[in-house]
Amino acid sequence: MREFDVVVVGSGAAGMTAALTAARNGLTAIVVEKAPVFGGSTARSGGGLWLPGNEILRDTGGDAATYLAHIAGPDVPVARQKAFLAHGPDMLALVRAHTPLDFAWVPGYPDYHPEAPGGLARGRTVEPRPLDARAAGPDLKDLAPPYLAAPSGMAVTAVDYRWLSLGLRHPRAVSTATRLAAVTAADRFRRRRKLTMGQALAAGLRAGLRAAGVEVLLGTPMSDLIVDDDRVTGVRCGDEELFARRGVLLASGGFDHNERMRRQFQNIGTEWTVGAPGNTGDGIEAGRRLGAALDLMDEAWWGPSIPLTSGPYFCLAERNLPGSLIVDGTGSRFVNESAPYVDAVHTMLGPPSHLPSWLITDQSYRDRYVFAGRAPRTQLPRRWFEAGIAHRAGTVEELAAAIRVPPAALRSAIARFNGFALAGRDDDFGRGESAYDRYYGDPRQRPNPCLGALRKPPFYAFSLVPGDLGTKGGLRTDERARVLKADGAPIAGLYAAGNASATVMGRGYAGAGATLGPAMTFGYIAAQDMSAQDMSAQK
Repeated sequence: MREFDVVVVGSGAAGMTAALTAARNGLTAIVVEKAPVFGGSTARSGGGLWLPGNEILRDTGGDAATYLAHIAGPDVPVARQKAFLAHGPDMLALVRAHTPLDFAWVPGYPDYHPEAPGGLARGRTVEPRPLDARAAGPDLKDLAPPYLAAPSGMAVTAVDYRWLSLGLRHPRAVSTATRLAAVTAADRFRRRRKLTMGQALAAGLRAGLRAAGVEVLLGTPMSDLIVDDDRVTGVRCGDEELFARRGVLLASGGFDHNERMRRQFQNIGTEWTVGAPGNTGDGIEAGRRLGAALDLMDEAWWGPSIPLTSGPYFCLAERNLPGSLIVDGTGSRFVNESAPYVDAVHTMLGPPSHLPSWLITDQSYRDRYVFAGRAPRTQLPRRWFEAGIAHRAGTVEELAAAIRVPPAALRSAIARFNGFALAGRDDDFGRGESAYDRYYGDPRQRPNPCLGALRKPPFYAFSLVPGDLGTKGGLRTDERARVLKADGAPIAGLYAAGNASATVMGRGYAGAGATLGPAMTFGYIAAQDMSAQDMSAQK
């Protein structure tokens, strides 16, 4: 038996931020992680943080409270929204002060609904600056791998990704690739390595924990919570018991890879998620056994994805680029292809359902843009076609037959879309009207950077499925990150943050980093609440 002030379950950004905050407040803390590596879904992510009012952004304008209320909707208590907005800047300041991390604004990356009340076309997202891998010290070997590694070990940031997706189409794309190649070569010569995105965020937080003397136990799954007199007093990890004087934080991720829970709450399986493999809902289930209420269990951080043979590929820029459209099994368009990814899947799932769905492109698109990590003008893997993930045909009618949609309907959909591309206005779904749509568009495509005609054979169809970055429902919490029962009473000693808790974003998505920003903030809030406890009152 060992005893600490704070026990944290999960080594993603939420958990590590909480442990760092507790330690810097003078508390003893420990992090337990069931995977053999640390970082969770954070290490696999883009690493962006949506944090209005933080010290990197200074004053960007807009009304963050009005915007968040619009995104979150009436089901997310105002007190939780206010807590996130109030404490987010303080959280980032603490992370900057006590880790090797620094951050930069992602210029011009819009809020996902910039035209909504309080929204900003300039955006409120910050991302980690490239981090020297040596800062991670001996922990580097235990860092969870990224979801997709950059080619040739390049240190690609979110800003870089935007331009790289344009392939051979834009001078900025070529100059970005050239610069990254030169930097990578120089780093190799000096035998150095840089980490970016979620890799930098996770490694930097872990370095902060090491400097603060916080132990991280890898390969240590939580088997249950310890309860004494209706208060959570610790965590049981197999035969070991870790007692917590002030509280336990569940930051163990969502239930991305729990087949039973996903079938029960979402009527969908686990094969299309890109969440960390260890996210199986352990913390959610542990809280539920104690009577915790659950919210948003039917929701996820959805995104249209291509079910590649190597695993699902989350489509970010591919849908926004001109020369592509999405149809359902009737051969008809049904959505603004460039819409924020959560919204796009909400439409895919319906009602009515628009599955199966297909992303349709032509050879001009393939000649210009990067697609699913494949360079322009390169051959796509034969296994994609053999598996039925991709189809290629010399005519639209042949493509329709291959994907089993009515040929006349597909021909009509493409013809109508081509007319919109010529006019620069999508009269059916408004593609390209939002600043968000245009961010991943092609600036050289005029008059609308998201609309381009499909004319050059062969034509391609790629299967699209409702993938996700992780689930977004979980334990109901209050503005202090305390886990709540159905009657609204807190479970003494139990906190939750990150995807183990129901998100403050509700069913919406404010902008890039709206997963990690609140996750880290509520981890910070939980640690601050535990730090402020009057221990004499509990004795």
